[in-house]
Amino acid sequence: MRKLFFSESACKETKLHSAPHSWLPLERGNLSKSSAHASGGTSIESLMKMPEPAVLPHFKPADYVDILAQIHEELESCPLDEKSCLYLLQFQVFRGLGEAKLSRRSLQSAWEKASTIHEKLIFGAWLKYEKKGEEAISDLLSSCGKCSQEFRLLDFVSQASTGSHDMSYDEESDEFRGSAVVHFRIRDDMIACDRRKLAALSTPLYAMLNGGFRESYLEVIDMSRNGISPIGMRAISKFSLSGRLPYLSADAILEMLDFANKFCCKGLKDACERKLASFVSSRQDAIDFMECALELGCSILAASCLQVLLNELPECLNDEQVVRIFSSANKQQRLTMVGNASFSLYCLLSEVSMSTNPTSDVTLSFLEKLVESASDSRQKQLALHQLACTRFLRKDYAEAEPLFSAAFSAGHLYSVVGLARLTSLRGNKHFALKLLDSVMSSRWPLGWMYQERALYLDGDSKLENLNKATELDPTLTYPYMFRAAFLMKRQSVEAALMEINRILGFKLVLECLELRFCCYLALEDYRAALCDVQAILTLAPDYRMIGGRVAAKQLRMLVLENVEQSTTADCWMQLYDRWSSVDDIGSLSVIYQMLESDTSKGVLYFRQSLLLLR
Repeated sequence: MRKLFFSESACKETKLHSAPHSWLPLERGNLSKSSAHASGGTSIESLMKMPEPAVLPHFKPADYVDILAQIHEELESCPLDEKSCLYLLQFQVFRGLGEAKLSRRSLQSAWEKASTIHEKLIFGAWLKYEKKGEEAISDLLSSCGKCSQEFRLLDFVSQASTGSHDMSYDEESDEFRGSAVVHFRIRDDMIACDRRKLAALSTPLYAMLNGGFRESYLEVIDMSRNGISPIGMRAISKFSLSGRLPYLSADAILEMLDFANKFCCKGLKDACERKLASFVSSRQDAIDFMECALELGCSILAASCLQVLLNELPECLNDEQVVRIFSSANKQQRLTMVGNASFSLYCLLSEVSMSTNPTSDVTLSFLEKLVESASDSRQKQLALHQLACTRFLRKDYAEAEPLFSAAFSAGHLYSVVGLARLTSLRGNKHFALKLLDSVMSSRWPLGWMYQERALYLDGDSKLENLNKATELDPTLTYPYMFRAAFLMKRQSVEAALMEINRILGFKLVLECLELRFCCYLALEDYRAALCDVQAILTLAPDYRMIGGRVAAKQLRMLVLENVEQSTTADCWMQLYDRWSSVDDIGSLSVIYQMLESDTSKGVLYFRQSLLLLR
């Protein structure tokens, strides 16, 4: 007899290839519901092995209303240079609530209120990353002069402040001991310079050319061992006369920059930085020049390199050289690279890296830098909690526990979840319960507290806590899924379907769609199952089901063979009916099926975009 649910062996893709229909009846209605339930018992048991809800790496304050009110009040009275950091905190609060639109609005505000060039380029890059795929829309808007400015590269070289860095001296009172012209010998070349003009570039040069040094009386000074070429020295001479750099190669300007750094010529260094910044046009340019900028403390050049690297997120984080720059920068180098916006930078980098691979060494290194960059209590709460979550996912439990404890002690109440999980992993569920009870007794309990408490209970007590969690926070997903799986275990598939529909009525969650897909299979409603798997593929084309063991595309193909095919006209009628009844999941499914055919796709993609915006 064929099994309706997936057995452990049938879930492996190798088995699916060899016997693709081992879990579906050959014909619709060929398997009675009673036999399906009997044969599927073992597989329902495996379905019950639901993973625990994740320890979320978000900033989750105990009272969202209070923290948002605090931020609003602080924004009303704080100096301009603190507004971006407050909007970043607001972004983290909304991210913890799952409010994507509000969090993006906070990022937009942080970009608009940025008081420094570094903040401007960081939040601009962050917005571009959040709006990945919208570049085409930006190009369209640019044709009518309404392009989103965060998609543009900043011309911060011209915006950076310039000042007079020349030494001031009184020509009448400052009497130079040597001749008016001094020659510098560099190997076989002699470069003539105006002694007075060259001395005005910096205090060290003034002391050398008109102080108590022997060079003050020499007409020829040997500069062969100072790392400057004849071309570079002539350019320095011209700069001392005109205040402008001639057109030179990047190598020659790097020589001049090194000379300016060695002799503290601020004006020359500033000019060289600006000139080199104009040479940065690719990732490799940014890598090469960034190393020089960090070594010599060139903030303008470093910012130019940083902009190019951030503009290529997330792809640039696959480059080991880029990762090394960010993960090995010390405090002084971070100050050179990004000024006082170090926390914002590593917030962005860790956010991108966590979305790619939350357990990677790259994520870990960025989060460690985030902890180093945190300056106030709320920043430390977020940084410590996120680092603890990554350590937890990597199963570095010994390192995760003190981090969760530090975040909890700093005031991040949600970090108690990590402490309870670690306690439970050591086999002490009773102490995990006591830990949660102590938190719940000290304040008004929240939904996630009851959800977490339920993980360490069994039977009716577990269900009671999950019901209380739903009562306090209906948006929590795990309680609905557990109750639905529990009902399926008791062979009440219709009741399980009703339970999972409760949350899908207002919150679209891939895991809930997957569970409902299994419910429909148990009811032999293959058309409804097809609807859910196609909606899943619309939202996540590479989604894998049954614990990540089977590709959703493969399951769709297997279910599709048991569903009567619809014509194009039928699909349009179905789409009209589902759209009219505000059935977003059904509409997404029909559109997915129509896009697979040769139907005109423009209108369908437009309708799909309207649904996804909701």
